[in-house]
Order: sequence, then C-alpha cells, then structure tokens
Amino acid sequence: MAEKSGADILVECLIDLGVEVVFGYPGGAVLPIYDALYNHPTIKHVLVRHEQGATHMAEGYARSTGKPGVVLVTSGPGATNAVTGITDALMDSIPMVVITGQVPTQLIGTDAFQEADTIGITRHCSKHNYLVKTPGKLAEVIHEAFHIATTGRPGPVVVDIPKNVQIATAPYAKPELKVHASYRPQTKADAAGIDAAVEMLAAAERPVFYTGGGVINSGPQASALLRELAALTGAPVTSTLMGLGAYPASGDAWLGMLGMHGTFEANWAMNQADLILCIGARFDDRVTGRLDAFAPNSRKVHIDIDRSSINKIVDVDVPIVADIASALDDMIALWKQRNHQKADLTQWWARIAGWRARKSLDYAENSIEIMPQRAIADLYAATKATGKDVIITTEVGQHQMWAAQHFGFDAPNKWLTSGGLGTMGYGFPAAIGAQMGNPDSITICIAGDASIQMNIQELGTASQYRLPVKIFILNNEYMGMVRQWQELTYESRYSNSYSDSLPDFVKLGEAYGWTGIRIEGPQELEAGIRQMLETDGPVIVDCRVAKMSNCFPMIPSGASHTDMLLDPSQVKGSMTDEAKALV
Repeated sequence: MAEKSGADILVECLIDLGVEVVFGYPGGAVLPIYDALYNHPTIKHVLVRHEQGATHMAEGYARSTGKPGVVLVTSGPGATNAVTGITDALMDSIPMVVITGQVPTQLIGTDAFQEADTIGITRHCSKHNYLVKTPGKLAEVIHEAFHIATTGRPGPVVVDIPKNVQIATAPYAKPELKVHASYRPQTKADAAGIDAAVEMLAAAERPVFYTGGGVINSGPQASALLRELAALTGAPVTSTLMGLGAYPASGDAWLGMLGMHGTFEANWAMNQADLILCIGARFDDRVTGRLDAFAPNSRKVHIDIDRSSINKIVDVDVPIVADIASALDDMIALWKQRNHQKADLTQWWARIAGWRARKSLDYAENSIEIMPQRAIADLYAATKATGKDVIITTEVGQHQMWAAQHFGFDAPNKWLTSGGLGTMGYGFPAAIGAQMGNPDSITICIAGDASIQMNIQELGTASQYRLPVKIFILNNEYMGMVRQWQELTYESRYSNSYSDSLPDFVKLGEAYGWTGIRIEGPQELEAGIRQMLETDGPVIVDCRVAKMSNCFPMIPSGASHTDMLLDPSQVKGSMTDEAKALV
C-alpha cells in the first residue's frame, strides 16, 4: 500500500464514509488538511465566518438530511469556539463529527501558540473524543468516530489531530469496523417489555403517547410506525419541542405540544392519563413541571435507546431499552398478532374535547400592532400554500415557542430548534446547513431581534454560496423571554433586557447582498410574507411585532400542570425564591 500523509488519510476516510459537505474555518494547525481538501473537489467545503456557526450548520445539515454533520476547525480558539455547538449537539442527540487541529505532539503541554486542551475541554460535552498521536491510527479512529456519532443515541464526537500527525505518513486501506469491546448500543427490545407495554396499552382507559426527539432521530420509519400505532389504538398523541413533526399536527389524535408552553389539553391529558407511553423523550424539567404532581395516577412505559435516560427523573413501570423504530415495529406486530382492537376511548376523548374548548392558544388580535402569533400563523399559511417542502429553524426565546405553537408540522426533520441547551445563535446557521443539504426546500429561520445577532456574521456565508435562506425576525426590541420572566417573576424590573441600539436589519442585509423587507403593521403582513417567499436568493425580514406580548399558555417554574396560566390576568404576585431558582 502506498503511504499517504495523515491529512490525505483523513480526506480519504471522509470520501469512503460518503461525506459530501464539511463546514469549517482554516487556521495554522489544520493547513495540511485544507491543502489535502484542495485536491479533492468531491467534498464541498463551506467557509463559515465563526466556528460556532460551523457546528450549528452541521447540526442543521444532520437534522434535515439524516446524515452526520462534519466540522473542521483549527486548534485553540477554533476548537473552543466550537464548544457551544458541540454541547448543543450532545443535549439534542445530533450526529456530528468535529475534527480539530492541535499543536504538534512534542509541543502539547507547553502552552504553545494556539494550544488548548481540546480533549479535556470537550470530554464532558461530547459523546466521545480522541487525540490521535500517530497517522497509522487515524483511519481506524475516523471510521469509529462516525460509527459512534451515528449509532445508539446519536451525538457529537471530537477528533483532535496534532499538526505533525497530519504531515507524517502511513499506509492507508479502508479499515473494517471492529466490534467495540464496550460500545454496543442495544437496539432490539426485550420481548417481556414489549409484551407488558402492549397489554397495558390494550387495557388502558386513558392512554396518551408522550413522544420526543428520539422518534425523529430514529429515522423516518419510526415516525411512520408511531402514526400506525396511534391509528391502531386510538390514543391521543402529544410531543416535546424536539419531537414536533413525528406525528402530524393535522392528525386526528394530535393534542399539540406539551410542557411549559404546551397546550392546555396536552398537559391535562398527561396529568389525568392512566397510562403514559413515553417514546423517545426524557421527562425533562420543561415537560414535567413539579415532579411530585406530574401524572400522579398513571402507569408509565418508557422506550429509549439511552439506558441512562430511563428512571433518571421519573420512575417508570416498564423500561424498554431499544431503537424506537424497532420497538414500535415489535409492538405493532404483537398488537396485530393478539388481535387487539381499538378500545372505546369515547369518554377519554370527551374529556380532552372539554380541555381543548379552552382554546389555550387563542390571543387577542390588534389592529394597530402585529401580534407575533398572527405573524407565525400567516407565515405558516403562506408557506403551506406554496405546496413546496418547507424547513423551519428557530433561534431561542418567545419566537421559538410561538413558532412551536402556531406553525403546524406534518413531517419529521422539518423543525430544527435548540431544545436542551437553548442556544441563541443556533437557528440562522442551522438554516444554512439545512439549505445546503436540501437545496430545493424553502428554508426559513424564525428569529428574535436579540438572538439573530448572535451569529449574524453568517449572512456572508449564505451570500458566498448563493443559498436562498430566509430570516423572519419577530422584532419586539426586547430579549423577549427574559423580559417576560422579569415581568412575571421580578415585578416588571426589566434589567438589561431591552435591546438598545438595534441595527437596521434591512440595511444590514443589503450590505451583505441580501434582500431586506420591513413589515411595520398588520396591513403589511400578508404582502411582506408573500414578497419574502417569491424573492429569489436570501431575504431578511424585519417584522415589527407588539413589544410587550407574552407567550401563553405557561406553566410557571415550580408549578404543576394543573397550575397552567392561560393569560396575563391569572398572574398573581411574585414567585417564591424556590420557583425563581427553576426559571
């Protein structure tokens, strides 16, 4: 076998693994890799403006295509700038491989120029990480890194490569993937667990499917099987923020999102259920509210590929460690084999209809100001009317919750948002990554005026690669969710939540070669959205919305599902110190 440099071995590995796109930023410690990429045009390199942007682009690419995202950054500040995106991918279970440069092995530990302990820094925010010390080990490590990132519970894997390893040579042959001694994720469910789950579901009088991002991470088949099981059983379906689209928002069994800003019917159904089938969710604090009041009279089945997520927060009656698609397939097969019929859930659905009649997502219209909920609803209607594939990303804040509430998702992989880490600055670069992976789709980032500025420099990336990304800013001149909590928790003391000195977003977009649109009143909303969708190329929309709107419904921190607030009139006094600590 001919010998190749470590840099060439890396690139050959990426080609063998089917990598088509790499998001990165060059620097001294990765120049050999960039030189190797120069001779391999089959891999498209996207030059970002900041390394955090690269990680979020890789996340958006991965979540919208199902393929792992790949990042390439230099040592020191390049690697540390990527840490937020690595952590975000870990929290939301996104398959990503981050390749970082490192100073030569002989300089490690000497505080050399642009040295950082990348392995130490990323140990607790990555699924796994490697420091490769010889070029002969590089191929095996890269192939194993992709395997770990994409199997079991997906997540980010970091590969740190010293510069001298990139230059040194070694023979290269595509390695065979070895069975790892300790990494063997369980994908097939235990038969006893499936049996118990099916029988409990058949006997339940008030069942509810509590679904999460794990359904989407499992792949399109899992979403299809969820829909089939819901139809077979007649049970209602709710979802976490991360699971939207796994079950269609237009489906008969859909209750809407649950949790802190979920619907009245979804939260009350969870509270009153006699059986909760948790599928690919993790009972996080934004869903459960006060734990001692969460679903007090229900039995619980939890299906998750991550064993550590089961019984971590809420004790369950039937734990099932498995891939979601595999487990649902087994449940459906056993349900049919035993000839179970759809139960009579008439009374249960009647109770749900009563909760739904509260119309918890309604809001007061305004003839002078644009209500943010109306802006999202009109955006949804306009995109649906195009008949085209639409991918929505968001930043983090009130606009994120309004989008989750008022934009209907009927398919998986069309809703990309930062859930676990809540990363402002995620949505715009994620939209660029999604657009790169889905060139024929309409990709829209719904943003706030504060969060869009976190990675706004990536306007240049979209311009360079002629990506027709759309940014739809709900501009209320505040860090909206921070202001809302200050109003409800700190007696309206708005400490540093007003976004003073905002840029002119239209002119800023135009400076980068984008089309800029400003929407200032309800009468301009429909035409402004239509102009955005009909304009070729990237568009930034500054949509001025009501400044003091709050996001309801809402479960206050430290409260239970039965203490949901549906409008500002229900807010009484300030929260306890214990509740404030949970915000």
